[in-house]
Amino acid sequence: MTATDRASLPKLRRGALRIVPLGGLGDIGRNMAVLEFAGRLLVIDCGVLFPEDSQPGVDVILPDFSYIADRLDDVEGIVLTHGHEDHIGAVPYLLRLKPDIPLIGSQLTLAFVERKLEEHKITPLCLAVKEGQKERLGAFDLEFVAVNHSIPDALAVAVTTPAGTVLHTGDFKMDQLPLDGRITDLRAFARLGEQGVDLFMVDSTNAEIPGFVAPEAEIGPVLDSVFAQATGHIIVASFASHVHRVQQVLDAADHHGRRVAFVGRSMIRNMAIAEDLGYLRVPEGILIDVKKASGLPDHELVYMSTGSQGEPMAALARMANGSHSQVEIGPGDTVILASSLIPGNENSVFRVINGLTRLGARVVHSGNAKVHVSGHCAAGELLYCYNIVKPGNVMPVHGEVRHLVANGALAVKTGVPPERVILAEDGVVVDLVDGVARVVGEIPCEYIYVDGKSVGEITEAELTERRILGEEGFVSCFAAVDVKARRVTAGPHFQARGMAEEPSVFDQLTEDVTAVLTAQLTQGVTDVMALQQTIRRTIGQWVAKRLRRRPMIVPVVVDSADAPAAVTRSARR
Repeated sequence: MTATDRASLPKLRRGALRIVPLGGLGDIGRNMAVLEFAGRLLVIDCGVLFPEDSQPGVDVILPDFSYIADRLDDVEGIVLTHGHEDHIGAVPYLLRLKPDIPLIGSQLTLAFVERKLEEHKITPLCLAVKEGQKERLGAFDLEFVAVNHSIPDALAVAVTTPAGTVLHTGDFKMDQLPLDGRITDLRAFARLGEQGVDLFMVDSTNAEIPGFVAPEAEIGPVLDSVFAQATGHIIVASFASHVHRVQQVLDAADHHGRRVAFVGRSMIRNMAIAEDLGYLRVPEGILIDVKKASGLPDHELVYMSTGSQGEPMAALARMANGSHSQVEIGPGDTVILASSLIPGNENSVFRVINGLTRLGARVVHSGNAKVHVSGHCAAGELLYCYNIVKPGNVMPVHGEVRHLVANGALAVKTGVPPERVILAEDGVVVDLVDGVARVVGEIPCEYIYVDGKSVGEITEAELTERRILGEEGFVSCFAAVDVKARRVTAGPHFQARGMAEEPSVFDQLTEDVTAVLTAQLTQGVTDVMALQQTIRRTIGQWVAKRLRRRPMIVPVVVDSADAPAAVTRSARR
């Protein structure tokens, strides 16, 4: 997006605050919001979205930075609410554009980000903050509030400008028995509410779920029971940043005389950071390098692994298909999926569960045992927050459309006028003027795909081609023609990949393709591209009618008068 594109938006009024979500509204992931006041910008979170099966070859999906790409000098800083990938994973890609944008977050959050940035050879400017701390970044006064989540050191942030106060919760819940004793600071929420919260940006992930999220403390006894019953290896899969869950696994392993090996690069890296900073208590002698773990008896070993979402290249998926180089699953082993299902990952997770079961393992997951509790507020907790904060306007964030709508409905139940609830998606532009938040426009906000070293070069059209290749197969056709003589001199020759039918089935097409090519040449069509289009239509119609398929079709036509003889001989082979 250029300055010209932004000109289509109404000019931001003097003394007004503009809020533009660039990710996280409509998806579970790539969270990012931009606040603008008096020509200066503040970014809250900068995360990634993980691809679905319908996006083959994509590593991660970034927010669309184009809205701010030509205004990076105006960015005062990037506030990071916590250390999950869907909130910090895109930071390296934004800092590639301008490495000296300050990062503001808690100690653990910044430690996770700094280690990621080392891989990109970026040394960031960091400001570590704690709950209760206040900072001023240009036009923005910030106050940080402790919130409880499935990772330590999470923070909400209150942003105050002359236009009013925005309270952004980040991801949070209201666990009253947290493992680290750090609860969501509802007293600070209440105090901010009394001072006046003009816009409440609230986590929506569990807004459809009634009641309250169970405390993390309830997971420990369940894990202990599963460990007591296990006779072989125990493999626990969780998010690589879920320090609390890893702590529970370490405690259970210590109680049952087992040692623990971390599996997966991100798990090893994050837990080393958490231990160094004092967020993870590791019993002495309990850890063992995964390369040495095979020397222990099965009943003395726990593997703490990544891959709880069924990611095909993660450790657990490779165990399930028997391709992991260091861990082999067999009868008598117990696998615990200690995480919730992120929407969109269901098929991948069930595929892994089936693979593990086929190998003889007992698989324990949230569908058959209480081995995970969510890190996000359920409806009952959200109602409490609305009643405590009493915001002037509400903008649900972090969720699919159904979650945002459910969260907005909760706000209305507590007395927020419906017209003051902003149900937006990525790219919707909201202005806060005189205490009232209104949608004033919309900007382009595309998915930016990362594919290996390529960023933003993969288009939807190319993903469609990949899906067709994966689902419908590939047919190529080579033919040589003599344009001057107006005749086919070689071929057509067919090759098919990813098709159930025998290659010989396409022999039936030889006569049809030869006939249409001859007809076109006789009518004076000499353009090779036009002849290739003729072949594509002929093959497509035949395959759709006879085989009921829509494969990718790649026709190649050469003028034999221009082509070396070796080319046509090679094509015949």
